[in-house]
Amino acid sequence: MPARTVPVRAFAAAGTVAVLVAGLSACASASDDKDPEHRSFALQGSTLTVDSDDSALEIVASDDQASGKIEVTRWFSGSVAVGSDPEVTWKMDGDKLVLRMHCSGVVADCAAKHRVEVPRGVAVKVKDGDGSVRARGFRDALNIHTGDGSVHVTDSTGPLELRTGDGSVRAEVSSRRVSTHTNDGSVRLELGTVPDLVESRSGDGSVTITLPRATYKVSTKTGDGGVDVSVPRDDVSAHVVNARTGDGKVTVRTAN
Repeated sequence: MPARTVPVRAFAAAGTVAVLVAGLSACASASDDKDPEHRSFALQGSTLTVDSDDSALEIVASDDQASGKIEVTRWFSGSVAVGSDPEVTWKMDGDKLVLRMHCSGVVADCAAKHRVEVPRGVAVKVKDGDGSVRARGFRDALNIHTGDGSVHVTDSTGPLELRTGDGSVRAEVSSRRVSTHTNDGSVRLELGTVPDLVESRSGDGSVTITLPRATYKVSTKTGDGGVDVSVPRDDVSAHVVNARTGDGKVTVRTAN
């Protein structure tokens, strides 16, 4: 039988790809962008939705209420060895800030980060397909949902709803109503004021809730893990705490 042969150009193509892969072995990081872009968007109304497909987000409440504008700073780093040049876009569509990143081809490697400054008095909803979300300084309602990434909120007093498909949830706030959910990750909440309602769930991860001294109506459940509740309890208390995890320890404790 004659020996099987492979066209030389197939080897050449494979070699080219291998060289390109070697040249792009380091992952892109948005912090590599030393000259970020900045843009202002007018906002009509008192609600804002941030709709991002693939970016790390930092959402910050701003004291500049008079401007009525959303200030956005964008960092981007990316390369595509074979294919269309990477691209990031931003636009305001009604009360929705739309952030998109296009990065596809052979050996595509891109990363983006956006900092969004929002005037106080605006309720914010964040929808991020893939990326971590950090937020701080909100007195109004804040709703964050990311498909894949951690969520961390600080220095806020408005109602919170925090959800991630895969990642940890952290909050150091003084909100009276807090709802958190992660399919895979730990939850750690530290509240600076006595809440009316805290609901926290994790599919796989520990749940730790630290509360000011008061009496609480507490409900806990874990599929595989211990439960440690050290706050004063009363089933008729108006301050309700529900904590659930499929796999991990549940801790509800009083702040020192």
